[in-house]
Formats: sequence, structure tokens, C-alpha cells
Amino acid sequence: MSCAAQQGSVDEFFNVVLQLTKKCGQLIKERTSSRTKKVETKSSAIDFVTETDQEVERLLIDGLSKAFPEHKFIGEESVSSGAQCELTDAPTWIIDPVDGTMNFVHSFPHSCISIALFVDKHPAIGIIYNPMMNQLFTAQKGKGAFLNGEKITVSGTKRLAEALIMMEFGTSRNAEQRSVILENQQKLMPQVHGLRALGSAALNMAMVACGAADAYFEFGIHIWDIAAGELIITEAGGAVIDPAGGQVDRLSRRVLGASSQELAEQLAKELAQFYPERD
Repeated sequence: MSCAAQQGSVDEFFNVVLQLTKKCGQLIKERTSSRTKKVETKSSAIDFVTETDQEVERLLIDGLSKAFPEHKFIGEESVSSGAQCELTDAPTWIIDPVDGTMNFVHSFPHSCISIALFVDKHPAIGIIYNPMMNQLFTAQKGKGAFLNGEKITVSGTKRLAEALIMMEFGTSRNAEQRSVILENQQKLMPQVHGLRALGSAALNMAMVACGAADAYFEFGIHIWDIAAGELIITEAGGAVIDPAGGQVDRLSRRVLGASSQELAEQLAKELAQFYPERD
């Protein structure tokens, strides 16, 4: 496939997925304030799934399958139900239907759809959509990153002492992981401007991309949490690496995104590390 034809295809993919994402976002928005959500638990007592997670993922996969029958899928709820988490060279949509489900359950307005298209195991499209706050982050490889159609860039911060850092407590009850999270919180607090958490990996990454925060790291996330955010950060001029330094491994359940390579490397040197079981 020629470069021009390939880009034409990516543009088509983007237009279709954008319309599906907006439609599903309205469904999430309508249900956010409901106090009668059907909630179940997954890996722990605080790892939730709702009928909205399942319905949105089904709508996205059904719509994309109809438009692009040759494409493959990695969806959070599909994997939770037993589907294999396998990233191949084939065009693959990676979907988190409601990233920040805990927030959604409590009607806290920071949850989103996170969806990415990977081709040859690399991101080509990334979309993060928080309909409650009217935040639509988009990126295509080589075309820049956007918030509601306006181009965005990272802050460019290079020094840890000047950085606002996003980090999470996560949904795992693993004692070792909790200990590492608390150790990093204590180590970083005296060294940085501040620590923040939105309760959504994708939205944390979006904050780095638009310059509202300077870095984000987390252990225990999955590829569907970070696939869209990786492209949006890098297209906004930032860096995404492994939290110990070096190239990001998208199935390692570890990520560090930052406003600059220099800040990413500084932060990686400070972090106590945790290595979850790979996807």
C-alpha cells in the first residue's frame, strides 16, 4: 500500500471511529448522574465494571467490525471475559470503553472513552473523550494532537523541581504494589511542585499532552488504558518511556509519559519500581 493510500485509509478509519466515539460518549454522559448503575467487581473489591462499560465496548466493536471487517480488537471487557490480549501487526483497535469506572460509579465527572488504532504494533490513531467535561483529545500519527479541534502541545518542562506529576493509587489490593506507590508518593512530594490524580490513566496522559501536567507514571495499568494516550502525548511533543527508563513495553503494564525526554529520564531515576505480571 502506498503512503498516500495508507494515509487515506487512516483518515477513513479516524472519521468512522470519531463518530462512533461521540455517539458512545453521549450514552456515558446520560448515565453518569444515574444512581441506579449496575455494578460488578473484577480483579478486586474496588475494580469495577458496569453495564455501560460492556455496552459501550460492544457498540464500538460492532460499529468498527461492520466498517472494517479485517480489523482486530483488544477490549478491556472482552479480555476480562476471557478473550486473548494479543497485539499483532494487523490493524488492531485497543479499547477502554469507560476509563475511570470508579469515577463513573460515583458520578465524579472524570471518566472517558479511550480508543486507539495500532498498525504494525505502533499507534496510528488515538482518541480520549470525556463527554462530561466536553474534552475530546485526538491524534493521528504525524499530524499533531488536538483538544476539541485546537492543536495542543506539552509544557516542555525539563526539571523535576518544576513539575506537576500525575500518579494513581490504582485498583489493586496487592500489598507490595501499595507499598511502592506510597514510597514514590513520599519520595516525590518534597521534590516536585505537586502530585495529582484524576482516577483515569487516559485522562492523566491527556493532561500531560495539553500541558496541564508535566508527567504521569503508573504500574498495573493495561494497554487499553494507555494506547491512545501514548500517541496523543508524543504527537503533542512529549515522551513516553518505561518507568525505569528505556523504550516503553506496551504489554508490561507500566508507563511513564512526560513533557520532555529530560523530565522523563529524571523521574525514572527517582522511582521505586514495581513489575506486575505482563498482559
